[in-house]
Amino acid sequence: MRSRDCASLADDIRNETAAPEAPAVTARPVRPAGPVGRRISSTFASLSEPAYRSLWYGMLLVWGSLNIQMVARAQLAYDLSRSAFLVGLVGAAFAPPVLLFSLFGGLVADRIDRKVIMQFTQLGLAANTLFVAVSITTDTVTIWHLISASFIQGLLFAFMMPARQAIVPQLVGKERMGNAVALNSSGMSLMTLVAPALGGVMYAQVGPELVYYVMFAFTAAAFVLTARLPGVGKPVQKSGKPIAELAEGLRYILRNGIVLTLLAISLVTAILAMPFRGLLPVLADEVFGRGPEAVGLMLSSIGVGALAGSLVFAGGVRKGRGLVLMISSIVSGIALVGSAVLPNYTVLLLFMVLIGVGDAARRALNNTLIMEQVDDAHRGRVMGVYMMNFGLMPVGTLPLAAMAEAWGIARALTVVGVMLTAFGAVFLVAARRVRRL
Repeated sequence: MRSRDCASLADDIRNETAAPEAPAVTARPVRPAGPVGRRISSTFASLSEPAYRSLWYGMLLVWGSLNIQMVARAQLAYDLSRSAFLVGLVGAAFAPPVLLFSLFGGLVADRIDRKVIMQFTQLGLAANTLFVAVSITTDTVTIWHLISASFIQGLLFAFMMPARQAIVPQLVGKERMGNAVALNSSGMSLMTLVAPALGGVMYAQVGPELVYYVMFAFTAAAFVLTARLPGVGKPVQKSGKPIAELAEGLRYILRNGIVLTLLAISLVTAILAMPFRGLLPVLADEVFGRGPEAVGLMLSSIGVGALAGSLVFAGGVRKGRGLVLMISSIVSGIALVGSAVLPNYTVLLLFMVLIGVGDAARRALNNTLIMEQVDDAHRGRVMGVYMMNFGLMPVGTLPLAAMAEAWGIARALTVVGVMLTAFGAVFLVAARRVRRL
């Protein structure tokens, strides 16, 4: 009896001390995101992956450093030499190692952890930038320092970029690969917009020394961010015959007509559409009588167009991508001609925006279409061939610089613009399979 009384007393105490029941809450129906919300969500979908975010932030820093350098190195070379040809030579020194070693860089990306490759090459980029910065600080910098640094940078890029491109599908999966590639392009475009203006203003206000130390800090920070990546970039295959694997990768490209055409478009447009950037200090000085701030603003205008275009492509454009890719080359060619024959600075900036849109199409669409057409076992080697376009840009700079020295920068840009328009038209007519992608 006593035990029943105790149990009853315990029940009374629990009932009296229990928290009062919360009043019922009528849940509001969750409204589905509208078209704008869905568009924004799809545009930035890949950034929901933590590993890809680290890769993307690191890319921002590396590309920011590279775009600051486009202003600082070209302007420093011009200040040291007052020669358009030597300015072009500094940029062209980047090309031979990229052309010679990008294929091997792609092979290495298929055999070694891609994260490790990025770590070593980014550390090398930081050391290379620091070398130039110290040379400026000690007042020993010469044009040959800049040429040597450009060559070393090209060697490091030949191994870093195929690994950086090939690791993307392993971080986000194939379903988000196109979005991730377009976001890479958006980040590059953002840095093309912001970094050159920053570099031009810094160079004009405080000189090249501080600019190079800022570039070093950017690259060192990218190394730290890349260290956070998981070791997902493991080799797909590994054999003791690297030359045989390299040859097999080239045969794979030759067997795939669409990939071969896309690579041809990339390489040809890289020779014609990109090199004029290295001679913008000459254009600013000869045609407009302006200095490094104007160079930075021109590059930033390219970034405005590239950022706008790449964000559109990141939102999931699926139809007519091949057609847009080829038309973009024609638009870029017309814009180059317009920049040369209409010597008005405001109009020039508008043409730079159009060139930026063309850049976005080539970077986002061409890259995505190639990645979709290849399997992971060959992706590193294919991207190694694709990254050769970085080596061909400076190769185009040297003859453009020679023409600019002989005829003037305006006539040189007109010739290159006409050639780019003509090649774009040929691809548009002849490459029917790519046009239908």
